[in-house]
Amino acid sequence: MTVQATPADVGEIEVELGDGHAAGDELAKPRKSLTIGAVCKALAQEFPDISISKIRYLEDQKLLTPRRTPGGYRLYTQGDLARLRTILRMQRDEFLPLRVIRQELAAGRSGDATPVPGRVTRDGMRAWRPSVSVGEATGALYSMDDVLEETKADAKLVRELEEYGVVKGEMRGGVRYFDETEREIIAAVAELARYGVGGRNLRVFRSSADREANLLQQILAPALRSRNPQRRKEAVEALENLAAVATHLKHLLLIRDLRKIVR
Repeated sequence: MTVQATPADVGEIEVELGDGHAAGDELAKPRKSLTIGAVCKALAQEFPDISISKIRYLEDQKLLTPRRTPGGYRLYTQGDLARLRTILRMQRDEFLPLRVIRQELAAGRSGDATPVPGRVTRDGMRAWRPSVSVGEATGALYSMDDVLEETKADAKLVRELEEYGVVKGEMRGGVRYFDETEREIIAAVAELARYGVGGRNLRVFRSSADREANLLQQILAPALRSRNPQRRKEAVEALENLAAVATHLKHLLLIRDLRKIVR
């Protein structure tokens, strides 16, 4: 049995009554469902940049599946709220792209099941989690139309990213395709574009990434060129670990400098 409240404000809730009865023929304890506005309020303290549009985007990416009322209002259970909090933490603390987050959730990841970058594990070592594999990619390719539909990016923005070398794509049969990593790059840039960041502003990111990649390559070049398969495998794992450390360090340096701005 469901009793739906009138959508008077963003804090609207729906009360779900349990199917079974407690001792004494009492109804099970009701559980509250939250509207998307109430979810934003619940998460705002931990995630100040959370927004309704961001939650809707995660829903578009099939990471969330809230129920809908007959009137079309989204209703989020406490389980949905916990899932969203886990997604946002993986983005913020581990820099995981949505593809990897989707895999983590499918594998049963929740809460703090996996150490985040920099957390000290039981053996006293710091756990650094790579956001993507630098080894073999899945090989999946996405057409321009697919990318635009999934990322909600503007076609003009994608062409601008190509012009400045941020993404390249691959021509096949007269159609340009992008791999999963470039699709995630476009999704991230589309979010930045909402704040007025254009493709030409992203050259600084690309230059920084190129310099970091060259540095890490120099560190592990001998092992990466080894003819010993085991040594090459270990070198790739070390490369992913170094990339995670470097990414986390860059994030910390950025946060430190931004804090100076808001003081």
